[in-house]
Amino acid sequence: MALSQSELMRLLESLRRADGVEAIRVVCERILQELIEAEATDVIGAAPREHTETRSTWRNGHRERLLTTPAGDLDLKVPKVRTGSFFPSLLERRRRIDRALFAVVMEAYVHGVSTRSVDDLVKALGADSGISKSEVSRICGELDEELTAFKERPLDHTVFPYVFLDATYCKARVNHRIVSQAVVIATGVSATGHREILGLMVGDSESKPFWTRFLRSLRARGLDNVQLVISDSHSGLVAAVRTVFLGAAWQRCRVHFVRDVFAVIEKGSGEMVAATIRTIFAQPTATAVRTQLNVVADMLGRQFPQVKRMLLDAAPDITAFADFPAAHWKKIWSTNPLERLNREIKRRADVVQVFPNPAALDRLAAAVLAELHDEWQVFDRRYLSEASMAELFTTQPPPSEPKIAPTTGSKTAAVTTPPSGT
Repeated sequence: MALSQSELMRLLESLRRADGVEAIRVVCERILQELIEAEATDVIGAAPREHTETRSTWRNGHRERLLTTPAGDLDLKVPKVRTGSFFPSLLERRRRIDRALFAVVMEAYVHGVSTRSVDDLVKALGADSGISKSEVSRICGELDEELTAFKERPLDHTVFPYVFLDATYCKARVNHRIVSQAVVIATGVSATGHREILGLMVGDSESKPFWTRFLRSLRARGLDNVQLVISDSHSGLVAAVRTVFLGAAWQRCRVHFVRDVFAVIEKGSGEMVAATIRTIFAQPTATAVRTQLNVVADMLGRQFPQVKRMLLDAAPDITAFADFPAAHWKKIWSTNPLERLNREIKRRADVVQVFPNPAALDRLAAAVLAELHDEWQVFDRRYLSEASMAELFTTQPPPSEPKIAPTTGSKTAAVTTPPSGT
């Protein structure tokens, strides 16, 4: 709909009085309003006060619509009609913020910016009315489709001989109470030595049923041929691993084990005991590792009999790494590779402090992990060399093959005997 001469002069006068940013806001507002009116005319079949044979209904006033943009808040008027309904295609129902600011809000949320800071940021970008908590939550809810695709993507494009499992804790409201929620994470090292984030789940405990459900969801997505699982010694987790990953070895995280030892000795002896235990992991061969464990157990047992019992009881689990290539030992005897992921989730969750529900916590954790996962893929850095990964299998498949060809009737790929010197 063309502007009349008097309307153009009023617009020109408004622009003369406005500064640079305000001038842009005025122009944007007027252009959008004219486009909305033109679309309404096309849908109705007649302009205001125009009589045509193609008219389908009549205008019935306007309803106000505020649209927040980087140019400022635009006060728009959407024509109402007597019969049927009309909504301009330039706008989106239930959204009062344009796509540019929409993207800014989502990015800020994922990086742990608080709701109050998001409100300040939106105002700084020209939205005088700011943005409410409910609006931030609704906008971030639109991340769900993308994040669900990430969490449920198939895992059968390769095999992951090594799987790392760990959990961190954040606060969320459940049934009107603030409770601690476990965010459990699984990462894997593929047959080519690359790392991937395999999955996550949020729940109110680390019980065996919870871990079993999580691990079975990974299996259902195609995770197979797991040879070694690395985690702490939480009873529910260990039981679930032994239930779901039959035939896989379990490595108890050595860092968590030492922390458990610290709990049964006096504080002043901690460094000496830790240094002694570390000698177990400094040995060059699998036989030497297990021999040194017995030596250390006897040595510490004279002063700390409880530590000796802990070492002997945990011997098969804290030395499981020794049955794999020596080049991998430092990378597979603890869950340290997951520490950065846990720190990132905690850092961004600490800004929120208490999540309104577990779904909000799941959304933030998934967004953080998806971002880190993409970093791993873009930089194409191998966690373990491809040549050393080939030592895990009796036959090495071509890179294009999605599965490791089994050498026997078993689904689990065979582990070669470590070469001399490992």
